[in-house]
Amino acid sequence: MAAAGPEIERLIQLLAKLPGLGPRSARRAALQMLQKRDTVMRPLAQALAEAAEKITPCQVCGNLDITDPCTVCRDPRREPGVICVVETVSDLWALERAGAFKGRYHVLGGVLSAIDGIGPDELNIARLIERARDGDVSEIILALNATVDGQTTAHFLADKLAGTGVALTSLARGVPVGGELDYLDDGTLTAAFRSRRPA
Repeated sequence: MAAAGPEIERLIQLLAKLPGLGPRSARRAALQMLQKRDTVMRPLAQALAEAAEKITPCQVCGNLDITDPCTVCRDPRREPGVICVVETVSDLWALERAGAFKGRYHVLGGVLSAIDGIGPDELNIARLIERARDGDVSEIILALNATVDGQTTAHFLADKLAGTGVALTSLARGVPVGGELDYLDDGTLTAAFRSRRPA
């Protein structure tokens, strides 16, 4: 028999869908929000509604922002000729947190994965090739996670970008095999950028 009503159970089930929150953590989070409605729950509900209404993917790079093109793509201080390719917006945020990169980004939206049925058409690859061919790009940095699928995707991109005349590099030491960018510290990310090598 459920100890909570259907509204609370629905809240718990939705919270449990978030990464890092299992059923127990979702229950604790729901209880905390319900006990602190004015300081936590209502402001969170308002922030979620505003985010759902205003935040959209950037048509240039795939970042999430309230403007399109996004703040990073519009920043005149960034080097427009260098593009860093990442799997997810989370990886972009990790690199921005580290302050290790001052160019532009391209978010693939994932990696190639035969097991998950993700092929090139499901990723933001065609737009990357367009950007590489527009003539303003001098280097593309493949900053994909050092997983099997990440490296498979990097090799696929290297093949697709081979005829563009753009220099291809990838992150080097500092990124462990099996490591994910979002979990690395700022120093490791900075070292990996400084020691990048041809892809």
